[in-house]
Amino acid sequence: MKFQATFGENEHQVKLSPKEGTFESGKEKGNYTFEFVNGRYILRIGTKTYKIDNVHKEGSSIEFSMNGVWHSVDVKDEQELLLDRLGFKTGAAAAEGILKAPMPGKILEIMISEGDQVEKDQPLVILEAMKMENELKAPISGTIASITAEVGQSLEKNSPILEIETIG
Repeated sequence: MKFQATFGENEHQVKLSPKEGTFESGKEKGNYTFEFVNGRYILRIGTKTYKIDNVHKEGSSIEFSMNGVWHSVDVKDEQELLLDRLGFKTGAAAAEGILKAPMPGKILEIMISEGDQVEKDQPLVILEAMKMENELKAPISGTIASITAEVGQSLEKNSPILEIETIG
């Protein structure tokens, strides 16, 4: 199985052979084991052991703690890479232009209008949740296609707020 793993700006090509318990990444090659033991994942590479907890996967993005340090990695398999090269989007990526409420809350402010062009990570909405104001940012660059929520509206977790259409 071949994967592309992206940590920040660094891309790594990884080839795993689970039956043989081997991996290749760049110039590194070796043996590994990966198992779920007592509620946590244990990764062994050679003589090193890594404890992996708090795994959260959304689309191709995976967040986890390894030996107590938080990491975030974007992982794509061969099929996802091929679809990217051909310009197609898979399930999670196709919905990436939809901004949803990450938690239950009330909309305090909507900083954009339909038709506005926005950049990835641009603040769009202020959502009040648990007496804190949370700034929700654009998941992608594009044009605001529709706004389905209103100022003062209370939302449940994962309620759609707006949709961004990619440019191009």
